[in-house]
Amino acid sequence: MPVKLRLQRHGKKGKPFYWVVAADARAKRDGKYLEKIGTYNPNVNPAIISVDVDAAVKWLQDGAQPTDTARAILSYKGVMLKNHLVGGVRKGAITEEQAEAKFTAWLDEKAKNVESKKDSLTKASDAKRAKSLAAEKEVNDARLAKFQEAKDEAKAAADAKIAEAEAAKEAPESIDDAAKQAEGDS
Repeated sequence: MPVKLRLQRHGKKGKPFYWVVAADARAKRDGKYLEKIGTYNPNVNPAIISVDVDAAVKWLQDGAQPTDTARAILSYKGVMLKNHLVGGVRKGAITEEQAEAKFTAWLDEKAKNVESKKDSLTKASDAKRAKSLAAEKEVNDARLAKFQEAKDEAKAAADAKIAEAEAAKEAPESIDDAAKQAEGDS
């Protein structure tokens, strides 16, 4: 029975979630499987992948063939490297301790790379947010300046009307009033 390591789709429409499974090559994509060896969630950045490395290596050692996507996922998590190192130990090229040391060093390096990617994504997101807030503040300041200018113009116009009204009160209403006012001043 030919065995494949492949992805089995789960999740709802537009939000896929995959199981990494060992399944008979003749089984349906989402059908019967022999063993679930991990999960893959592509909906987040970076994608969340969890794989049982030892189970995957066991299947690879037993002759299971990964699909292209499954191979990429397994390679990303170090399963293909561990399979290679186990083959080297079996042939006597390296010792078990050397293989474990190489695999651990590779995992540490990979963890650093993933953390740096998360940090860069966070920094990019923060920079984008800061830029949009600065643009929004600029627009808001322009709007406030325009409002203050309109308010100052309205106040100036109101002051002009009040001054005009005061001048109209002080001005004589008729020629007779002007004459009476002139006599009263002298």
